[in-house]
This record gives sequence, structure tokens and C-alpha cells, in this order.
Amino acid sequence: MKYAFIDVQNTASTTEQLLGFSIDWEKLFLFLKNEWGCDKVFFYSGIDVGDLESEKEFLNLSTKGCIVRSKIVFAYKNKDKKIQTKCPQCGNEFISNVDMGYNRKSNCDVDLTVDAMGSVNKGNEFYIFSGDGDFEFLIRNVIEKEVRVHIVSSAKKIKSGPKYFTSRFSTKLRKLIEEKGRPVDFLNIDNLKMKIKKDI
Repeated sequence: MKYAFIDVQNTASTTEQLLGFSIDWEKLFLFLKNEWGCDKVFFYSGIDVGDLESEKEFLNLSTKGCIVRSKIVFAYKNKDKKIQTKCPQCGNEFISNVDMGYNRKSNCDVDLTVDAMGSVNKGNEFYIFSGDGDFEFLIRNVIEKEVRVHIVSSAKKIKSGPKYFTSRFSTKLRKLIEEKGRPVDFLNIDNLKMKIKKDI
């Protein structure tokens, strides 16, 4: 049997930030069912309080046969920083507080991991839509049980400074694919763009 596990937040930020398109989740679901022959499709998503559009979109998916695991997005305060500065004119030192703002999170990693482990059978295939290195341990475990894993993400890197590049595809997963070979491979989500992108 074939299963797809979609980390919505990671996948959406990958296509939007790196590849310049938004995903139509219903198109993705239909593609997975009809073209890749997935027996079950799981979506894991955080939804902001009052975001009726996303609620409606994922409710619609659940009526079509998707398994949707959603959580409320919560915000938490980052610790503020204290910076010491020296006045160039008078030489006095001052301590300033810098507001580091908030982070928003809805961690669905455990939900995805539990569903995946519950779907393990020899010969099954998993499509895991995420470049998050936190899933390395899960993938190692399931391939030992003779499950074939396809990691669907983007390996594209973008320049984040004079000598630095960032990527949505973790080094842990890159190394895992190099180490293990056939039981786990990489599929570039950019190759699916014309079939899954949202029409604007």
C-alpha cells in the first residue's frame, strides 16, 4: 500500500519561499490518489484562530477522503536581548532592550510520526512531504522494516548572505539518502508544479 504524509507548513513554505508558487491542496490530493496511486493521504496543518478559509479548505479535503490532522497555531514570545552600547561623544555606556518578537508554531511532527509508524508493513511505500530533519529518525526506522520512502521537497538553496545559503531540505536527510540508497530517495516537488499549483 502507498501512503502520503504531508507536513503542510513545511511544504507550503518550501514552495512559496524557494519556488514561487502556492499549492492547491485539493489538486495535490487528487494527484496523489490518481497519479501516484496513494491509498491514504494524511495532511498535518496548523490553523490560525479565525482563519475560516483554511478551516473550510481542510474540512473540504476531509469530506473527499483525506485524513486531516489540524492544530491551532500558537504564538510564543522570544526572549528579548540586552545590548550594551557606548556613546561615541560622551563615552557613557548604555544597556538597551531589543524586542525579539514572537514565533508562531503548530507542531504536528508527533502526529505524523505516530500515523506513519501505525502504517508500517513490509513492502509499503511512504511519500513524506517535508524537508524537516526531525523526520530522519522516523525514516530510518521504517526503512529497517522494509518500507520504501520517498522524501518530497526541494533541494534548492537561496543566498542568505555573502557566503551563506539556506535550504528547506535538511542536511540530515541529504546524508540519509546518500547513506541508505534505494530504500529512501528524493523527489523534487518543483517537478509537480504544473499539476499542483494554485491558480491565482
